[in-house]
Amino acid sequence: MAPPGDPRRLCRLVQEGRLRALQEELRAAGGCQGPAGDTLLHCASRHGRLDILAYLAETCGMDIEAANRDYKRPLHEAASMGHRNCVGYLLDRGAAVDCLKKGDWTPLMMACTRKNLEVIQALVEHGANPLLKNKDGWNSFHIASREGDPLILQYLLTVCPDAWKTESKIRRTPLHTAAMHGCLEAVKVLLKRCQYEPDCRDNCGVTPFMDAIQCGHVEVARLLLEKHQACSSAEDSLGAQALHRAAVTGQDEAIRFLVSDLGIDVDVRATTTHHTALHYAAKEGHTSTLETLLSLGADINAKDERNRSALHLACAGQHLACAQFLLRSGLKDSEDITGTLALQLTQNVDILQGFDPCATT
Repeated sequence: MAPPGDPRRLCRLVQEGRLRALQEELRAAGGCQGPAGDTLLHCASRHGRLDILAYLAETCGMDIEAANRDYKRPLHEAASMGHRNCVGYLLDRGAAVDCLKKGDWTPLMMACTRKNLEVIQALVEHGANPLLKNKDGWNSFHIASREGDPLILQYLLTVCPDAWKTESKIRRTPLHTAAMHGCLEAVKVLLKRCQYEPDCRDNCGVTPFMDAIQCGHVEVARLLLEKHQACSSAEDSLGAQALHRAAVTGQDEAIRFLVSDLGIDVDVRATTTHHTALHYAAKEGHTSTLETLLSLGADINAKDERNRSALHLACAGQHLACAQFLLRSGLKDSEDITGTLALQLTQNVDILQGFDPCATT
């Protein structure tokens, strides 16, 4: 059993809301710091124990601005966990509303990781600045776009109309982020109330449409095409299109949407590597995606700028299932098969076992 005053026991009493037992132990123990330098105020704020928070601040005189090893204060804890009563109490006692924790995160940023509009409103009404950015260049609106609550986005745009005019340090916009995370309702708000350029690009040349496709969010991709004039054939900085990025992540539904619904050429090549989607899928080991692409008419014998087929890339990546699938699907050039195996499969003889070149050519 933990001795009286043990930090872990005191934190547990706070977590369980046992104020009277905590009072008795604190009389003997004095103060306390828990894991990562947390004070009992941090613990009470994290678990939403307003009565204990008030006791610690008012009776015990603990500092509401105490920071732990990550420079997180009790207000960060209460905001990040969505405890409106604790947030209000700390603000009413004068807690610094825009205090920074490690990574330059404010309590408002922490609150925007939760879908709790009341907490966000309380912070803003006490002067929190939605335009402040963390070390990655994200402001509170950007963070809220990742969570995708349309009411929170509408509120932030109402109190700070320019909040959408922001980019991360790698030039990603809130529209990129909402599209990547499949936040359809959030994307609707962003397209209606903000003025993002069609096909705005991050440092890698990726557009919001590409983000939606490569993460399999077809409905978001449709919306971007219909309401934002997104280009389905735009290229990133390496010359890859949305089809190629979908192949990399194995998004079969998105690939069917691009090829069958939008008419994208299934064998379109990335301009820098001449890879087709089949090459990308083979390189990443996505057997089901190879099957999808072949069913859509992909050329199994297509070669890249180094005269490599998808089989070469599957073998180079030691993707046994992919290589076997491609071999069963029938390459026309038996020399290509044997050359690939001889050069690239010396470390994975399993692919050779049971393989009869004459049976597939």
